[in-house]
Amino acid sequence: MTTKGAVAAHEAVPAGTPPLLVELVALAHRRLTSGLAAALAEEDCTVDQWRVMRALADGEGRAMGELAQALLIPQASLSRLVDALADAGLAYRRQDDHDRRRITAHLSRQGSTRLARLDALAAAHDTAVRTACGLPDPTAPLTRLATL
Repeated sequence: MTTKGAVAAHEAVPAGTPPLLVELVALAHRRLTSGLAAALAEEDCTVDQWRVMRALADGEGRAMGELAQALLIPQASLSRLVDALADAGLAYRRQDDHDRRRITAHLSRQGSTRLARLDALAAAHDTAVRTACGLPDPTAPLTRLATL
């Protein structure tokens, strides 16, 4: 994040008041997500659709409730996302063999192929952001923050 961006984010805060960590993380999140959204839009995909596809990439399938909790997406929103992916042939739902009430979401072969292209766009965006930051790898502190 540039100094200019940090200053702009705090214009409404009284002078001399240090930014709160939550403000900085929220601003960084918005900037990162908007850049990624622009990259994924080239493939007519949203960030949340991409996140769902990545979560399903292991081939094991995930229960809808578990998926919503893991991605921090409300269940109703997740259902709409999976519906859109299913309509596009990128994912499908299946009843669990042991518990008929449990529905799992899975990535289709077409979804796996598309995810490879989307991941390449996301990786290019990630590389550009890391280069622009000019900082050592930020993964460890961000992972720690994400698991608090």
